[in-house]
Amino acid sequence: MKNLLAILVIAITLISCNNNNKNSEKTKNDQPVAKENVTTAEKIANANGYENWKDVSEIAFTFNVDRGENHFDRSWVWKPKSGAVTMISAKDTVNYNRSSMDSLVMKTDGAFINDKYWLLAPFQIAWDKGTTFSEKENAIAPISKDTLNQLTIVYGNDGGYTPGDAYDFFYDKNFKIKEWNYRKGNSEKPSMSTTWEDYENFNGIEIAKTHKDSTGNFKLYFTNISVKKEVEN
Repeated sequence: MKNLLAILVIAITLISCNNNNKNSEKTKNDQPVAKENVTTAEKIANANGYENWKDVSEIAFTFNVDRGENHFDRSWVWKPKSGAVTMISAKDTVNYNRSSMDSLVMKTDGAFINDKYWLLAPFQIAWDKGTTFSEKENAIAPISKDTLNQLTIVYGNDGGYTPGDAYDFFYDKNFKIKEWNYRKGNSEKPSMSTTWEDYENFNGIEIAKTHKDSTGNFKLYFTNISVKKEVEN
C-alpha cells in the first residue's frame, strides 16, 4: 500500500461483515446463548463473555491499521440498545442511528459493520442470520500451522454489504479463536489470513486486540476500548 487511501479501502472493504439482517442486532444481541445443546458458534460466543452482552449499554473503540509505514485509524461509540452510532475520524464526525438510516450514512455504516465484525466476530457468528456452517477437527491453522479445530461460516448471496463471503475460524480447545481466513465470495483461496491475539477482558467481554498477517507487514489492532454496562437498580 502506497498511500492512506489504499489502506482506507482495505479497512472498509477487504474484510467486511455481511449484514443480511440489520434488525438481528435488536432481536438477538440481548438474548443470552443457551447453555445446553449449543452450537460451536454459540460456544465460541460464550467463551468470549456473551452472557454479559445483555448488560452492555455502550462500547467504544479505535480501529487501527498499520501497513508498512502507513497508519489509518477511526473511532467509534456504539450504543447497541438504542442503535446510536458515532464515528470519529481525522476529517469528520458522523452521528446516526442504525434503526433509521438513509443513503448519506450507508458508507459510514459499511465501515462500522466492518470494524465491529473484527472487534466482535465471536458474537457476530452467533447473531447473524442467513448463514451456513461447516466444521473440521484437527485443521492446520494458516499462519502458525498449529493443529486446531475449524468452523467455517458462509454468508448468503442476498443482501448485506458483502454477500457470499466466507470465514474460516481456527479455535482452540477452550473455543477461543486463534486465527482466521477471510475468503471473499467464498473463494477457495483466502483473501486474507490473520492471527487473533492479545486478548483482554473489558467488563466481562473478551476482545482480541491484535491481528497480524504472516508477512509482518500488516497489523490491525484496537485501542481506547471501553465497555459500559447498565447501572443496576
